[in-house]
Amino acid sequence: MKVNVKSGTILIYNICLTGLAIFSMVLTALSLIGTVSLRHGTFGVVFFLIWIVFFIDYVARFWFAKSKKDFLIQNMFDLIALIPSHPVFAFFRISRIIQIIRYHHLFWKLGWSGKFTKSVHRFLYDTGFIYLLSISLVIVIFSSLIFAAFEHDSLEKSLWWAITTATTVGYGDVTPTTGGGRIISAVLMLGGIGFIGLLTSTITDFFTDQDQEDEQTKSIQQLTNQVEHLSKQVAKMQKTLNANQGKPATSKKHKAKK
Repeated sequence: MKVNVKSGTILIYNICLTGLAIFSMVLTALSLIGTVSLRHGTFGVVFFLIWIVFFIDYVARFWFAKSKKDFLIQNMFDLIALIPSHPVFAFFRISRIIQIIRYHHLFWKLGWSGKFTKSVHRFLYDTGFIYLLSISLVIVIFSSLIFAAFEHDSLEKSLWWAITTATTVGYGDVTPTTGGGRIISAVLMLGGIGFIGLLTSTITDFFTDQDQEDEQTKSIQQLTNQVEHLSKQVAKMQKTLNANQGKPATSKKHKAKK
């Protein structure tokens, strides 16, 4: 009975948390198109209260986590979603929704857990892609935040600068002019570009290995089909041979009776 009460409480809590995450992302989308303002007013207060809920949720899960290091790595997107400098980071709360879905095994219960979900899980976790992506995003986002502070520029422009710098595109429309901005640019060039390169190589290796596995699977399937065909032929020959061996014996018995 206690287990049922506990699981029911967790289910209600996760449903409420999912609703708040979706509602906050809707508010963020509305603010980006200029429909509502999250800087002040009623919607701003509601958005801030939702932020407090997710902050408490993150701190509580971190406190009770068995391995703090693994928790920080696996919940990097949740940490990014708590950055209060811009509402756009609320979109990273989709990671919390995915965690809730996985916790309650909804894909399996709905019958959606199959080859596709296994491939996605293998791509994200077995290859380490999700961890590389998390670290890369953290480097880019925090570099843009520090860059915006040094250069006294908007977060939008700073994020654009960080992305173009980390991906080695470098349009040059946003450049550092202060000493602190140049230092963070150098750090981003050395660290960010390395992780972006690892991301690219991980994706390439995964699909290359996937093609090789598909070819091996096809070859094994062809061999299996050939073995089954040969087995049927052998069984048919064996049946024919047994039938032929049985005919003389029957005729001899008839002669003996006569």
